Amino acid sequence: MLVHLSVHNYAIVEHLDLELQRGMSVISGETGAGKSIMLDALGLTLGDRADSSVVRVGADKADILASFDLDDIPDARAWLAERDLDNHGPCILRRVITAEGRSRGYINGTPCPQGDLKALGELLIDIHGQHEHQSLLKTDTHRRLLDEYSGSQELARQVQLAAQRWRQTRQALERLSNTSDDQRARHQLLSYQLEELEALALEDGELEQLEHEHKNLANAEQLLGTCRQVLDMCSESDAGNVLSALTSSLQRLTAFQSQPGALGEAVNLLASAQIQVEEAVGELNRFLDHFDSDPERQQALEERLDSIYTLARKHRVQPPELPALQQRLLEELESLNADDEALERLSEELTAYARHYQEKATELSGVRQQAAEALAASVETEIQRLGMPGGKFSIALKPSADGEHPPHGLEQVEFLVSANPGQPLRPLAKVASGGELSRISLAIQVITAQTSRIPTLVFDEVDVGIGGPTAEVVGQLLRRLGERGQVLTVTHLPQVAAQGHHHLFVHKARGRDETHTAVATLQDHERIEEVARMLGGVDLTEQALAHARQMISTAQACAIHA
Repeated sequence: MLVHLSVHNYAIVEHLDLELQRGMSVISGETGAGKSIMLDALGLTLGDRADSSVVRVGADKADILASFDLDDIPDARAWLAERDLDNHGPCILRRVITAEGRSRGYINGTPCPQGDLKALGELLIDIHGQHEHQSLLKTDTHRRLLDEYSGSQELARQVQLAAQRWRQTRQALERLSNTSDDQRARHQLLSYQLEELEALALEDGELEQLEHEHKNLANAEQLLGTCRQVLDMCSESDAGNVLSALTSSLQRLTAFQSQPGALGEAVNLLASAQIQVEEAVGELNRFLDHFDSDPERQQALEERLDSIYTLARKHRVQPPELPALQQRLLEELESLNADDEALERLSEELTAYARHYQEKATELSGVRQQAAEALAASVETEIQRLGMPGGKFSIALKPSADGEHPPHGLEQVEFLVSANPGQPLRPLAKVASGGELSRISLAIQVITAQTSRIPTLVFDEVDVGIGGPTAEVVGQLLRRLGERGQVLTVTHLPQVAAQGHHHLFVHKARGRDETHTAVATLQDHERIEEVARMLGGVDLTEQALAHARQMISTAQACAIHA
């Protein structure tokens, strides 16, 4: 709950420190004294928008700090823990607005964006303003209030999430399906091209080997002729050949018994040359004996090379690049196959999400149907107590018109009312007058607040336009809420003020040169005087004081016996 509020240099507030307690705290004061200013300042710590106009004239900044006890708010404690902001003590929200219009927010001393203040603030305080009833004209508000009352916010969130996942999956499936025609054509082309490449089955290094063999076969006759000429020159020519010349030369040199050193070396070299020429002749003969100039082999080589060159031209690549091309086409085909698998997977997911949505939405519908009857009965009882004795209230659940798998469930929620006996139930926006709408709004707020997990409720002049016995009922309703947590109520009605557990009086303190807002906590006699003022005006008569004393005493006595 809210335990402390500190406001510095906000609007006409120079400095304000306010300690707050459990129960119903009434905030009263003259018009213009600044009652709503306090709540506006509190709203800034909860993430409301602000501009430089809120800074007190002459000050450089407005500084508002709100401290909360989180013992009864586990959701807020968990929210802080998830973001490493929990200090295991009071939660302190702070907002600073400079005269230049800059704004800074803090959670437990750590700077944070305005959105974080707002998200955390929704877990800490539920504020009902005097214009809250305007939102009752929207069916979205009707659905939200019903879900809050039934405690099905989490189930509603699951339905919305299931609908979102279903829509996203369907969109992905449609995008993939829209490209399937082009993909099928591409798939067929790739399959055909890969069949050609796989049929070719070109291996690494094969092209170079084929070209080398083909070159040899194409030059076979020239090669054979050259080999025979060399053999003839080396060993077979009768007119003279290399081997015979070497043999004759060795015979002549070795005819001498004694050979000088240089001559002996020459003999050795000639002998070595003779051996090498003989070996060369042997290799040439072996080559000629085994050489096969098969024309069929040459034709097969030419056909194989033609297939390779033709397919390379078809794909506009160099022949050695064909294996790499085949790998790229294979990868692209596998990617298309993966898209086909993705289509199948997305179809299965879409079916699963639709089934999950239907399960959760059906469950939510059952909860709403049951809660709608209970909420309608409770609100009807309260509006009859609030000056509409013949009033009827109902909650209609109609099939949603938001298309397939609507995000907010299978039905639309709409509040129906009959303000006077004998009149049919009609949509709230078309029936209720301003005063009736305000009473209905208050009844709904009070009833739904009883099931709220938020322990601090703020009602800012929600009793405008209500008086007499009805105002006393309003006070009793708000006090009843205060019994379960903390209620802050800004009011002009003495019947409401008398019901409070605590009473805060907002007034203007006038100094020599300026006026500022101050707040006092009223005790027994002071409180009686304030209620008497609210009853009878500025002059406090003994009759007004006695009436005020009786009202407070009766409220407390009723609370004791309740």
